[in-house]
Amino acid sequence: MKLIVGPGQYIRKEGILSDAGLYIKKFGTKAVLVGGNTGRLVVEELLEKSFADHGVTLKDSLWFGGESSQTNIDSLVEHLQTQTFDVLIAAGGGKALDTVKAVAYRLNKPLVAIPTIAATCAAATPICILYNDEGEFIEIGRVSKVPELVLVDTTIILNAPVRYLIAGMGDTLAKWFETKCSVKKAVPNAINQTAIAIAAQLYQTLLQSGKASVQSIQDKHLTKELEDIIDAIILVSGSVSGYGGDDCRTAAAHAIYSGLTIFPEIHQTYHGEIVAFGILAQLCMEGTWEEDVRSLINYYQNVGLPYTLKQMGINGLTDGQWKQLGEITVTIEDMANMPFDVTPEMVVTSVRQADEIGSGMFVKSY
Repeated sequence: MKLIVGPGQYIRKEGILSDAGLYIKKFGTKAVLVGGNTGRLVVEELLEKSFADHGVTLKDSLWFGGESSQTNIDSLVEHLQTQTFDVLIAAGGGKALDTVKAVAYRLNKPLVAIPTIAATCAAATPICILYNDEGEFIEIGRVSKVPELVLVDTTIILNAPVRYLIAGMGDTLAKWFETKCSVKKAVPNAINQTAIAIAAQLYQTLLQSGKASVQSIQDKHLTKELEDIIDAIILVSGSVSGYGGDDCRTAAAHAIYSGLTIFPEIHQTYHGEIVAFGILAQLCMEGTWEEDVRSLINYYQNVGLPYTLKQMGINGLTDGQWKQLGEITVTIEDMANMPFDVTPEMVVTSVRQADEIGSGMFVKSY
């Protein structure tokens, strides 16, 4: 058995980037920063100031390309393999972190991840989600590495747009609903049952602290609830997949997310927001009582997650588009983790049903 549970070290602290050089110099004295434009803008000055105090040089700062695509990964590898440096630093959101995780694997370099938003668990997992250059999902990439070190500066997360945190909660909610579904295909053992227990606790943390954490960012006031949600999204969520391995994987909610990315109008909706809607569709697919789906939508309304197609920019689909959605979604490897065979018709029916329930509860513009 081989499991990669999570990053070598995770440090979450207010103002931690002021001490970044102290931690990063353990991997060498020459660093390259790769990330999103906003992410690099947020961290670069702080890193350079700390590096100056600890004898570390920031040799280069590069944009990751905008999509975690094979094109951008190959381009960065080609550029960096001719450079002399010791450690890669990834800064930004999930797509930026995933891209650099793949680059670090290819170059066999230590990797430090600095998530500047709490929107996914990308910083704590060894996989990377690959898209084409237009943002359509391709596959789950495994030519990727988990970071040796994750630095989470809560000051940066606190000052990021609150919508990112809300999306992160949507993505993290899926750990419970997908894991308890996918594990049904596995033989129970100590490890996958631990993963299920972690996922269940994650769900409770989100229910208990989700709304307060959103309020914390809106008030620009760091609270224990926000710290708990940050840790839940970035670190604990990733450990579910780490412990569960192939027994506890993403399932229909993520498959439906991936299928919906074929529609360009949804590309302005964040990953976790679409996954949250995918959870509703998965519950419908499983035959969950409508009242239970409505209860979850009530939570979405409290924290600001979308629960209709219209809220995600999809104002209507033709018969041909519905057919395409169903046919593509069942080919996504996540769907194979469902404990029963899923047909394109089942996908269409469940997405329609979730949208109808959500539309019936719609109370305000998203």
